[in-house]
Amino acid sequence: MKIKPIFTEKSMQKAKNGIYSFWVLPTLAKNQIRKLIEEAFEVKVGSVNTQNYKKMVSRTMRGKKVTKVAKKKAMITLKLGKIDIFEEPKK
Repeated sequence: MKIKPIFTEKSMQKAKNGIYSFWVLPTLAKNQIRKLIEEAFEVKVGSVNTQNYKKMVSRTMRGKKVTKVAKKKAMITLKLGKIDIFEEPKK
């Protein structure tokens, strides 16, 4: 998994305004993310904004430790084109 689209209400609303959200590997830099998106969807990327989420360790009700892995979220703004997977089906 290098790129995985985020389908939430908030991300779908932002997609209507031209900002697309993806989960990416935490080791990827912005220029690598730009290249992946341009190759995968055949669009021109305008800007890439990222947010890092640290790993979290929490305890369950039984006291067992559970680790949530670190993530990176990328918000992509396009110059040319659009990404079809974010369009909602018409009813």
